Amino acid sequence: MLSCHNEKHLIKIPQLEANCIILNLEDGVSIQQKPIALKLCAKYLKKLKNSSKMFVVRVNAIEEGGLEEIKYLNDFKPDAIRVPKIKTKDDVQKALDILDDDIELHLSIETAQSWTNLSSLKIDERVTTFYLGILDMLASMKLPHSMINRDNPTMLYMLSHFLITSKSIGVKPVSFVFQDYKNLEEFDKWLLLEKKMGYSSKGCISPSQVKLADKILCSDEIELKKARKIVELFQQQSKLGITGFTDEEFGFIDEPIYKGALALLEMKDDTKN
Repeated sequence: MLSCHNEKHLIKIPQLEANCIILNLEDGVSIQQKPIALKLCAKYLKKLKNSSKMFVVRVNAIEEGGLEEIKYLNDFKPDAIRVPKIKTKDDVQKALDILDDDIELHLSIETAQSWTNLSSLKIDERVTTFYLGILDMLASMKLPHSMINRDNPTMLYMLSHFLITSKSIGVKPVSFVFQDYKNLEEFDKWLLLEKKMGYSSKGCISPSQVKLADKILCSDEIELKKARKIVELFQQQSKLGITGFTDEEFGFIDEPIYKGALALLEMKDDTKN
């Protein structure tokens, strides 16, 4: 995530290892800086239009200038627009109404109302990704930030609920940004936990966080190799009308096992994209 008022950060985009760049116009950009941030955002979208990276612009809330920013940015074709402080599907529709059809819509889930309405917010196929804004979410629920602890059962519930609800409606869940970007040891532990839970994406605010997230969340070649083999074996046997069989290396393979392996491969492809 890069704040667009700071051009010295924007010029480093080609060298960044992240697959996806969030161009930020919201939090961290003062009211006085927002106009220049929008212009710089458009400048670099145009300049980097042939980049292989995905570019997502985090605009301001729809009632705080976000709709006007979306209208302006349509011509510069970011891959996605990320709208903060979503509350209801009516908010989502307002953004979709003015967003070009070939641009994805991403939503920041960071209000108590958006949490309540989570399963109903995918009202269009362009809604592809949810980001968990944990600091604003806890504040909205009048809960302390000290709850952001790997041993806190409420925090684990929130991560689980966010993941499962998002996945169940066909939306990619991105876990929260870990603010203490210098504490890579703790960040590593969060990544290991989230990977175990099923996450494949994490918001990052420093290059060192990106390297660690990429290493832990995006590299599991042993499991992927196993999944590829199971898919290959099942597809071979199913052509013969056999949908349940025992393999010497992998044991019993049936349709649920096959579908699980296929889902793992699709998740890996989704992470790359």
